[in-house]
Amino acid sequence: MVVAEHYEVLPDLVRRTVTLGERETVTEIADVSGLDDAPAWMRWWGSFLRGQRPKPPRLARPLRIVDLFCGCGGLTLGAVEAVTAVGFSPLVELAVDVDTEALRVYEANFHPRRILAKDVGSLVAYPYSLGDDPDTSVETIRLLDPAVSSSKGTIDLLLAGPPCEGHSNLNNRTRRKDPRNQLVLDAVAIAIGSKVPLVVIENVPEALADRRRAIQRAADALRIAGYSVLTDVLEAADYAVAQTRRRLFLIASRLGSPRSETLQALVKRPAPDLRWAIADLETIRSCPLDVPAVPSPENRRRIDYLFDQDLYELPDEIRPQCHRDGHSYPSVYGRLRWEEPSGTITTGFMSMGRGRFVHPSQRRTLTPHEAARIQGFPDDFIFITDPLHPPSRSSLAKWIGDAVPPPLAYVAVLAALETLTSNSANG
Repeated sequence: MVVAEHYEVLPDLVRRTVTLGERETVTEIADVSGLDDAPAWMRWWGSFLRGQRPKPPRLARPLRIVDLFCGCGGLTLGAVEAVTAVGFSPLVELAVDVDTEALRVYEANFHPRRILAKDVGSLVAYPYSLGDDPDTSVETIRLLDPAVSSSKGTIDLLLAGPPCEGHSNLNNRTRRKDPRNQLVLDAVAIAIGSKVPLVVIENVPEALADRRRAIQRAADALRIAGYSVLTDVLEAADYAVAQTRRRLFLIASRLGSPRSETLQALVKRPAPDLRWAIADLETIRSCPLDVPAVPSPENRRRIDYLFDQDLYELPDEIRPQCHRDGHSYPSVYGRLRWEEPSGTITTGFMSMGRGRFVHPSQRRTLTPHEAARIQGFPDDFIFITDPLHPPSRSSLAKWIGDAVPPPLAYVAVLAALETLTSNSANG
């Protein structure tokens, strides 16, 4: 099987043709990008960011999804776009997360048939040697919750984005040996025990350095169970995201072999810059998503200094003492540039002291709306499910900063879908 994309500009529209083997799926999107001279793919994804969605194919057969550690649904949104792009109808059968508020956001956007506000580890039991011992039997995996066990053999795609804080380079206390790093094995055990043919798991590249070899054991467990496995680190800026953000993907299939060549073939050039993503949001203030954080008096003076001196890097003497000579994170207190992608959007994007998050032309940090756009979330994504009781700013920051950029998830899931047989692709 081969996956290929082709974009072309039509009057007021952009057309995308995605080839899956011998099958071609054509979708169109209204061109609201405002980018008359940009490549067709940039106009497509720019319109997507501004709330336009392609119409799904009619009478497409459903492709059933289970989503673990789902958060607000960045990985899911990319998967939905990929599934639609190759002519299927995405149906989320089950979504699982411990964040009940994030699950309400997820439900508003994806309407899953079932939701579990549970620890993923409570859904499955398996030998600790999973992935270490080639004699470990798949039959030793026990699915503990009826919502999972009842779907055995009926799910097409399992998604998982286990928490990555344990791998973070900012986590100096337990990095490389944090118990949370083993959560990927819970997801793999559920995939194997549920006989799911396609698996896409996302994490940070630092997960490969875990002392307990969680990612390597997860891949080995899948191979022992009969999957072909691809692990690859992808750069978000290569895939229609205005951000330099590297993410590790584990892509597994019992139907064929995922190919790194497919991921390379889907790279889009040039990398989109910040102007492409958020220039039209420069002065919008219409809802809580568009309101920036109020800086402390000290940070207000630092922001003013950057603009008054026309600087993008804050001099040491203006920084706090702990971020002066020899500091490890030079991007903090920095100002973004219109003509470049953003650095990695984190949960701290509303504070200049937690990264390069000062707006290029406004004396403020990024708004949640801007950070969501930079992450690849479209304007029609519902973050506020109850306007009378909007989420806290810390919740918004967590959902947005922790999410997988949907256009990045899109290509990873396309690589998994490539392994579908010709019969299933035409079904």
